[in-house]
Amino acid sequence: MAIERIRQRLRRTTAALEAAGIPYAVVGGNAVAAWVGRVDPGATRATRDVDILVRRADAARITAALTALGYSREDLRDLVLFIDPDEPSRRSGVHLVWAGERIRPSYVEPSPTVEEAVLDPEGFWVLDLPALVRMKLTSFRPIDQVHIMDMAAVGLITDVVRASLPDELRTRLGRAEQGGTE
Repeated sequence: MAIERIRQRLRRTTAALEAAGIPYAVVGGNAVAAWVGRVDPGATRATRDVDILVRRADAARITAALTALGYSREDLRDLVLFIDPDEPSRRSGVHLVWAGERIRPSYVEPSPTVEEAVLDPEGFWVLDLPALVRMKLTSFRPIDQVHIMDMAAVGLITDVVRASLPDELRTRLGRAEQGGTE
């Protein structure tokens, strides 16, 4: 039931952004699940939140679109979060990720752009595979490493994806695929 609530939140959020004409890309665990599910639906993992890559310049329009759904906006230190009134928890909210910006100053790569999105068969925009792998390797938290292993296990990390990575991220990819950390 919790998984279905997350899927409904994802669909409501992306539909509201679409209706408002706001470019976006689903990122994070939902993006990994979308890609992995194309190959092996049984290999997907559940996630508690919805992460959406958007342009900072669209923040006011995003706020209008999501508050119209009843979501409340919270500006936290490092991110903007929208809380769903049906499940008022920060852990299960909608998190905005600013496109083309470093999520943390120490990250070696900025976040991807919304132009790196592709239309998922389920009808929402999802970050393309090379950009998603790059994003996961840039963050490289334990959950990101697990997501990399999931994508590798179903054969999504091809030589083309590897070749698209800068050297430092290619090194991280090798460690993640071996189950190691930095």
